[in-house]
Amino acid sequence: MTDSKIPLTLLTGFLGAGKTTLLNHFLVGQVATDIAVIVNEFGETGIDHLLIEQADEGIIELSDGCLCCTIRGDLTDTLAGLIDRLQTGKIQRLHHVIIETTGLADPAPILQALIGHPVMLQAFHIHNVLTIVDSIHGMETLENHKESRHQAALANRIVLSKTDINPDDETINRLKQRLAHLNPAADIITVEEATAMGEVLFTGALFNPDQQSAGINRWLATEAEHSGHHHEHTRHLHDVNRHSDTIRAFSLTHNQPIPPGVFQAFIDLLQAKHGSRILRMKGLVETADKGDRPLVIHGVQGMFYPPARLARWPDGIRQTRLVIIADGLAAEDVQRLFDAFMNRPAPDTADRTALLANPLAIPGIKF
Repeated sequence: MTDSKIPLTLLTGFLGAGKTTLLNHFLVGQVATDIAVIVNEFGETGIDHLLIEQADEGIIELSDGCLCCTIRGDLTDTLAGLIDRLQTGKIQRLHHVIIETTGLADPAPILQALIGHPVMLQAFHIHNVLTIVDSIHGMETLENHKESRHQAALANRIVLSKTDINPDDETINRLKQRLAHLNPAADIITVEEATAMGEVLFTGALFNPDQQSAGINRWLATEAEHSGHHHEHTRHLHDVNRHSDTIRAFSLTHNQPIPPGVFQAFIDLLQAKHGSRILRMKGLVETADKGDRPLVIHGVQGMFYPPARLARWPDGIRQTRLVIIADGLAAEDVQRLFDAFMNRPAPDTADRTALLANPLAIPGIKF
């Protein structure tokens, strides 16, 4: 195995959205080589026409040289099995891994399992969270199923399926605006655009601090930045209940360098008090020790990638900016917590432990 990490795509979407159809289109193309596809049950995937040989328990070799694996108990066990096959020479190359979730799966625990496992972090890089949304039933599904909303909120690319059999432009536009409300930073494309993209569909990566930072503004987009463009339209196209959705994106900013201990204490308390309600958190932080190199953070609920630093600030503008996509968490509550920490000296370890035990000791904080 090479020193570089293997990119991993998480493919999500509600029941019947069209995940397998899109995956099959990708697998039968010429670009789909040396890829492992992990699914929960073969019976749900409908890929029998691609199978040629049972390699061993849970591993299927496909006619194009790819592999298909069932999740044998734990996802991390299945991924560890792939790493073992690669290291022992049973697999010569592995260029990409695609995990297809079940339609009722909330992707957050899956991402947490990958982020929180040191072996997984060493071997894999979460490259893409791709969510398929049914353009015919999508509005109803988003309204009635929390899992569907989480799938959309955590995606960095959303594909609208069945647009070829749904000529209702108004419905599709309403759905796009609904999805943009849930996740302003996601690219939203149709299935026709997706199928034309080929390999690019799966290789368009989440923001990677090892790569250039030209896309940082898009990566850190929030609903507020789109509100002037969308709200006048959504006022007519969305009903009142949909505006009351509990998932929203908001940002926190700070224009002064932050002592690393202060920022870590803020993250610790935020996780302890609200971790389950934070679907995704990402951002750049200007720390007092290395202010010329922004710290990149990226997390899902209570789990964070190991922090990394960019070589320089995008556009030369130094400013801490955090974006949170949360479910049932008021932006004002997080803002008060953040403001309280920004006005405090750096706490030592004992102080941080005390703060976690008694956050009411922080001036201005009320839960």
